[in-house]
Amino acid sequence: MRAFEHVSASDLQTVIALLREPHTEAIAGGTDLLGELKARLRSPKRLVNLKSLSDLREIAYSPKTGLRIGALVTLAQIEQHPVIRERFSLLAQAASSAATPQLRNMGTVGGNLCQKPRCWYYRNKLFHCWLKGGEKCFAEDGENKYHAILGADRCHAVHPSDLAPALIALDATIRVVGPDLDGEILLQELYAKPTESHRQMTILGPGELITEIRVPTPKENARGVYLKAMERQSWSFALVSVAALLHCEGERIADARIVLGGVAAIPWRAKDSEKILIGQRFSEELAERAAEAAVAGAQPLRDNAYKIPLAKGLVKQALRALA
Repeated sequence: MRAFEHVSASDLQTVIALLREPHTEAIAGGTDLLGELKARLRSPKRLVNLKSLSDLREIAYSPKTGLRIGALVTLAQIEQHPVIRERFSLLAQAASSAATPQLRNMGTVGGNLCQKPRCWYYRNKLFHCWLKGGEKCFAEDGENKYHAILGADRCHAVHPSDLAPALIALDATIRVVGPDLDGEILLQELYAKPTESHRQMTILGPGELITEIRVPTPKENARGVYLKAMERQSWSFALVSVAALLHCEGERIADARIVLGGVAAIPWRAKDSEKILIGQRFSEELAERAAEAAVAGAQPLRDNAYKIPLAKGLVKQALRALA
């Protein structure tokens, strides 16, 4: 790891000003960034400590305005918070499935939403992959067991966050502060498939930070579930995950959200599945059609076609649980 300066700031305005300077990056829990520093994937000359910003550590709830989560709230706090467990159980389930208890105690919500992909070619400094500015995605012809099956183009890495699919299913918005992007946007708008001119998986630019997440209170008859398939029971990223939220009126599904993780460069909103579900009574045949629609257009690589039946199975399992 190369030497760097570590500074703290007393207010958000100072943080933004510091981050606009060259070779400067923010650090909070550090569970993702420190790994990149050790691998010399990133070599900033200065790190700005965000943990001194106490306003970003708060969780607040009002039935009218919903849930407000500061970007420095840890995953462990999300997992254990009584209001989140009761009223936003989908989010608590997602937080509890992430990493290990030790990492959940350190990792922050903002960092989890913005973490870099876990593709081994991206994480290995010996491979100058396309996402890092190179000419090719080595996963196309290489080891691609964990890579994308939906929406991939030049890069086949997948978005690794557990919280993102759950929060998108809950219609969360985020507050972003920075020199060019300053305001509130839907969380799903944060993510963008990398392009030739924008080789990253979020729209955030230099000096732009997520400061808080807002989640509207789910409707009275809404229920959610988060399911995650992993190679081992803990400390593992999703092979495939599903965040599902259904709002029922009587026996019919009035609204639906289905968001997949582990299958694309962004959390993958299965809008065609949602359309199939809305207005219908639950049945096994309906769940089968929704599951098929969730992976329609999938283009697996040599070693990851297993993700197609796995994703379909998780969608059906989630719908059965909510029905």
